[in-house]
Amino acid sequence: MEQHFFDITSLGPLYEAVQSSGILADSKTFVDALPKTAPETILQHYGAAAAKPDFSLADFVQQHFELPTTPDTGYDSAQRSIQAHLQQLWPVLTRQPDAIGGTLVPLPHPYVAPGGRFREIYYWDSYFTMLGLKKSGRLDLIEQMVQNFAYLIDLLGFIPNGNRTYYLGRSQPPFFALMVELLAEIKGPAIYTQYRPQLEQEYAFWMQGDRAVTLPDGAVLNRYWDAFDTPRPEAFMEDTEVAHRASLSAADLFRHIRAAAESGWDFSSRWFKDPQDMATIHTTDLIPVDLNCLLLKLEQILEIAAEQAGDQTRKEELAQKIAARQKAIQQYCWSEGEGFYFDYDFIQKAHTERFTLAAVFPLFFNIASEEQAESVATMVDTLFLHPGGVTTTLMYTGQQWDAPNGWAPLQWITFQGLLNYGHLELAETIRTNWTTLNEKTYAETGKMMEKYNVADLNTQAGGGEYPNQDGFGWTNGVYLAMTP
Repeated sequence: MEQHFFDITSLGPLYEAVQSSGILADSKTFVDALPKTAPETILQHYGAAAAKPDFSLADFVQQHFELPTTPDTGYDSAQRSIQAHLQQLWPVLTRQPDAIGGTLVPLPHPYVAPGGRFREIYYWDSYFTMLGLKKSGRLDLIEQMVQNFAYLIDLLGFIPNGNRTYYLGRSQPPFFALMVELLAEIKGPAIYTQYRPQLEQEYAFWMQGDRAVTLPDGAVLNRYWDAFDTPRPEAFMEDTEVAHRASLSAADLFRHIRAAAESGWDFSSRWFKDPQDMATIHTTDLIPVDLNCLLLKLEQILEIAAEQAGDQTRKEELAQKIAARQKAIQQYCWSEGEGFYFDYDFIQKAHTERFTLAAVFPLFFNIASEEQAESVATMVDTLFLHPGGVTTTLMYTGQQWDAPNGWAPLQWITFQGLLNYGHLELAETIRTNWTTLNEKTYAETGKMMEKYNVADLNTQAGGGEYPNQDGFGWTNGVYLAMTP
């Protein structure tokens, strides 16, 4: 069905001219714009108009496209408590199903968008948003969002990064199984059977093709990937500029960049050979520990669904896959010498030895031993813990998924992972530091932010390709889930 979608790159010379010109401050603006007439007609007009000496590209775009606006987030919040504000913010961040054209892939049910420049649904964001929706009693929205993701799997064969056509080459960290589990906790175990076909298709997507890597001993683990090797339309100029500095081919560089975008950690020194230089990105060389923990969880949820369906053959197959993946994660991602989990570079046959919070995913999913969890907890306490929570990595690079920034999803994964192994005091410290920083920033600005500087409580988070956004879906969800 993809051929029926509007591909922004089909605008060819106009698309590249706009995205290269800098006439719009944010590269995402043009790719989210609505063409006022048929794209072919616009291209014809462009060909004629661009040849004229007085041609203005900015005026042409304004004439032929309806540019998106940042939705009003209703931040008249100075007199409201943070709890009251968050309850009233859900409707503001909720998008109704519609048939708006352009690059948007319409969804059949309402959903919560993160906020700011992120006007559409995002895959892994939505799980953490759902944690807050559950706390708020918005079970209707949780179910509608799960239905939307099931719809995307049925439509596309996978869940894209977001419901935009320029995201159709990649997914995001596979949290659909956890969403189904969350809904099953609310509505009962029949949910596993209901969504079993989509869970199986999600699994097939990750296990077929370039996302699955067979290692020399026959173990199969997974990596991030993107079907395309061109600049991301929503970051055309940024990607092109990096390509000019890179020693590897542009196609290889773009593939690595897009794969890092699939990880959700876009961008981080985690993916770079030289932590200070994005031009050395090599994402597709790496077996990420967090991705493989998520796929282990998907296998476990599929095993539950198979058991409920009375499919003993599939249940036994999955039991073998679970055992094999758990063994492979320990073999390839655990460093006995460092006492920590790392991504595995299967090209170099070595750990990356980049200390990141991806290492707490084995604790979150209960696959670490008590000794491993103890070691990881010690590292979190001594290296990652700051007055505002835990920082994503130990590197200060200017990338938004590096120090000194902290992000809501990783606070939650770390907090819950530590609780799983009885590290209650450290978990409580992280919870208190993070929620207190959220409350401090809210008191000062009336806003919940996409990310926070957890090292310096008086400095806002920065880094990345765009300004810090407010709204903000997953921050709201994790704050509500963490507070009484």
